[in-house]
Amino acid sequence: MSWLVFAVLAEKEPGSFWQLAPERLVISIAGLAVLVTIACYVIATVRPKPAKKERWANEWLSKSRDSYSRGELTDDEFRTIKTTLAAQLQDELTDSGEKS
Repeated sequence: MSWLVFAVLAEKEPGSFWQLAPERLVISIAGLAVLVTIACYVIATVRPKPAKKERWANEWLSKSRDSYSRGELTDDEFRTIKTTLAAQLQDELTDSGEKS
């Protein structure tokens, strides 16, 4: 319906859009909002997803291993970190298609 209002306005003089009845103005703006919302949804759906997920568990495990080798972490601290990150690391490997 809003396209009809815009078509009618194209034939009138400039600035006549704001002279419309309030109901038509509200309907036109609502129609425009719906079109913008649909466009945003389509763009978000079509837009490519990031190709590679960030592999932060692997990085944390490597950094913890380095800290452990330098003596900055105790055996218990390193074991706790390794146990905590093991499940997340397994998920990262599964998500990327690698076999464990």
